[in-house]
Parts: sequence; structure tokens; C-alpha cells
Amino acid sequence: MALSNYYETTARYDATTAPLEGDLRCDVAIIGAGMTGCSAALHLAERGYRVVVLEGERIGFGASGRNGGQVLPGFAADLGKLRRLAGDSVAKALWEMSLEAVDLVHAQIARFAMPCDPRRGYLHVAVKDRQVGELEAWQRELEALGLEGFRLLRGAALQERLRSPRYLAGLLDPVAGHIHPLNYTLGLAHAAMAAGAVIHTGTRVASITSGDEVVLKTARGSVRTGHLLICGNAYLGTLVRPIAGYVMPVGTYIVATEARADVRDLIPHDEAVADLNFVLDYFRRSADDRMLFGGRVSYSTLPPPNLGAAMLVRAKRAFPQLADARAEHVWGGNVAITRNRLPHFGRLGRNVLFAQGFSGHGVALTGLAGRLMAEAVAGRAERFDTFTRIPHARFPGGPLLRMPTLVLATSWFRLRDML
Repeated sequence: MALSNYYETTARYDATTAPLEGDLRCDVAIIGAGMTGCSAALHLAERGYRVVVLEGERIGFGASGRNGGQVLPGFAADLGKLRRLAGDSVAKALWEMSLEAVDLVHAQIARFAMPCDPRRGYLHVAVKDRQVGELEAWQRELEALGLEGFRLLRGAALQERLRSPRYLAGLLDPVAGHIHPLNYTLGLAHAAMAAGAVIHTGTRVASITSGDEVVLKTARGSVRTGHLLICGNAYLGTLVRPIAGYVMPVGTYIVATEARADVRDLIPHDEAVADLNFVLDYFRRSADDRMLFGGRVSYSTLPPPNLGAAMLVRAKRAFPQLADARAEHVWGGNVAITRNRLPHFGRLGRNVLFAQGFSGHGVALTGLAGRLMAEAVAGRAERFDTFTRIPHARFPGGPLLRMPTLVLATSWFRLRDML
């Protein structure tokens, strides 16, 4: 079947944007109209800055409009790794900001009445005995951080929330949850434009010239700006070569079944769910009672063959009740991962900032990244700089060899998932 994005068919906004024609000046230019760029544009416009966003495709074209919609605190790397890399005090500050990121998503949805079906509640589930131990350790760690309401569920208690024979235990997370990510991104964009930001879609940046005034050249115009924010993430390509090698675009995929009366009973409390495998399955109910089931990865970023059927096999392994389900929509997109699976923030000179590499945890962290970038432009960079204290390294192998090198390096983790 042809790829078809369920989120696009249920988008609730009509964006009125156009390509850039001619030359202009602004206080802050932003590359990328995804969650990060739109959040930054909103926060800056509300501070009174003249903001221009340049987007090569359309609002939410990249991972922001294709992801699993799972709103998570924390990071793709665990807290222990973060402590080892950045130190205890930085790790604690970053964890607290990740909680702020989740609250910010829900606050913006409520403030602007965004029609994106927000829900709180999440189940981190174990498919192997060793993963049950990981959940137990995680629960103790969260309790040590002072977080309440995280409960380890087994047996009947787990079945009451997740009607699947596949999972041995689940950690109930009352902080995380899920949303319709494209409507959230479009909602941020509309709020930013209402506050005075200008978004030009269909406007790919061809070149960047740095200096006291940064100059961006496009096919039909240019932008001169005092500050530049780079928010292209997995879809930035090689436009900004100094940071390109620090992230790897990786394809991930989702299937949406037809609307079914039994889907509501499979996850009766409407949590989002993900397992603990390295190549994980993640899934949730949609607002119209479809099963949205995500997983698989492609390091070539090309969709695997027979994608709809392959994704349904994974969904039916978790839920035999879906034996007769059909794939009405199947789609994919690229996420940007870093070597350490932690977000990569930084500067390229005095007036150029970037945020990328959210490694599958971007739905919440991107909105926070936009807020922190706006703070930094306004002269309050302390919180942005906390993220820059995470050490990062390039993927080995250069542009030609980094993909096969990554595939080789992750083969062990795939094997471990099967053991």
C-alpha cells in the first residue's frame, strides 16, 4: 500500500503560508518549522522580536508531524549515563527541565486550545525477565528523585490496563502521555504567527554566511538577521556541516488500523505504551479508536518493503485480538539520533544556536528547546548552556561509512532484544 500519514488526514489547521520572495531583515531567523522552530518562534515573538522562520517543505513536515505522539520526561539515555557524562548536578538540572518540558506541552495545548487530544499516563513494559529488573530499578530511582505515583504492575493489575499476553510487567508513569503531534506543531505555528512571527514554507535555505549579521540565501530571496536558530534536526542534511556529523537520521514507522470498537478495551485507561527493547515497539489508541503501532528502524531511511503488513505483524504479536485488523494508514519518517542518545545543543559563533538529536524523545524536549533558545537570544542563556555541557562525539566513518558502522554497532543490541 502507498504511504499515508494518519496525522495529515486528521489535521485541524489550515496554514496560510507562502515561499519567501525577495529580501528582508529580522531580529531572529529560524531554520525549520517543526516543534523546535515553532516553539522558538512563539516564545521570541511574544518577547517582541521580529522573527522569520524558513521551512523547506511545510509546517511539521519532518519528525514533528510523523512521530508516535508520546510525550515523555527524561531522555533516550538513562539517568545513570547522563550522570556519568555530565555530572550529578547537571544531570539533576536536566532531568528537572525534562519534567518542565512535559508540563510546557500541556500548558501550551490548554492556553491555545489546540485540538490535539492530550492524555496523561504511560506504561513502560517488559518483555523479558531481565527487563522486569530494569523496571524495578527505574522505579526506585524515580522515587529517590522525589517523584510519586510510579507503580510497578504485574499479573491482573497489568492486564486491567493492558490486555496483551506479551508483557510481563509494566511501570505506570503518571507524568508521560500522548498527543496528536501534527496538530500540536500546527498549533504552535499558528500561535507564533498570531504573535507576529512570519513563516515561509517551501523555502529551502541554500547558504548561510556568518558574521555580526547572518545572511541566509534562498532560491528567490534572502534574510539578514541578528541571530540564527538552527532547528532542522533530521532533515537539515549537510547545510550546516560543522554539526552534521553529530546526528544520524534513522527511519521509524507507524501503522494505523481502521477504527475498531475493541481498541478501546485493549488499553482501557488510554495510556501510551512502549517496551524496553533497543529496537522498541511503541503504541497507543487514537482519539477515534484506531491502534497506532510504531516500531522498526531503517538506517538507510528508506521504508522497508511490505511495510503495512510487516507493521501489522508486530501489532498482532502484542494484541492477538487484532487478528483481522487492516492497515488503513502506514507512514514513516526520520528521527535524529546522537551517539550517546542525548540531545545536542550548542553555538556556532556568538549569534548562531542549534538544537538537534532528540533521539526519539523530542515531543516534549523540542518545545523546551524552543523556550531555552529564546531565553538565550534574550540574554539569559544559563539553562540553554546547561544542555551544552553534555559531551558529544561525531559518528565515526564520515558521510559514507557512518551508516554501515552504526548498523554493525547496533547488531549486538538487536541480538540482545531476541535473547
